Amino acid sequence: MNEHRYADADIAAVERAIAERRDIRHFVPGELPAGLLERLVEAAHLAPSVGYMQPTRFVRVADPERRAALWRVVEAERQATGAALTSRNAEFMTLKIEGIREAAEVLVVALMPGREPHIFGRRTLPEMDVASAACGIQNMWLLARAEGIGLGWVSFFDPDAVAELLEMPAGARPIAILCIGPVAEFTPQPLLETLGWGRRLPLEDVLFEERWPAGAGATPKAY
Repeated sequence: MNEHRYADADIAAVERAIAERRDIRHFVPGELPAGLLERLVEAAHLAPSVGYMQPTRFVRVADPERRAALWRVVEAERQATGAALTSRNAEFMTLKIEGIREAAEVLVVALMPGREPHIFGRRTLPEMDVASAACGIQNMWLLARAEGIGLGWVSFFDPDAVAELLEMPAGARPIAILCIGPVAEFTPQPLLETLGWGRRLPLEDVLFEERWPAGAGATPKAY
């Protein structure tokens, strides 16, 4: 008997949120329920952070003109990425970023300035600040899904341009734009899997025993 174990229904709910979480690209009109945005940020703030450095900061972007400027920064990188994906340019360009203009809420996630002295857990792995922030974003994603609200993570943008637009201090680094709002549906499969960009790898391709087998775990074919 494990006294710390959740009830079966609670465990099933956690597993369902994990399985049904989706990276949302299309939103419908509507606002978030009162207090939900704060709860989402609180969920992120409760996530683990390496060395308890708590590096994650959020900038809410609500002004239509600033959102439009943010969209232009992202659109410029979308065009550049599409040009680099020469063999699949047409397919990539069908992926839209209108959530930045249409979603109920937009949050830019950034790493705080002055991270360099925080070496607890980061001396040889400085990227653990990004990993810590990602843990928080996943918490937000799962809570949003449980609430029936969509969340999309936009990652193609020039971080320097976003930092300038949002008047971030020197050393702060934006790593994500989160579009959050009501959706028409949560698809059975991830969008990119549905569009043929990739497939979910079987566990035997990602879980090894004791050592990394020769020839195993290669990166899936890229585009």
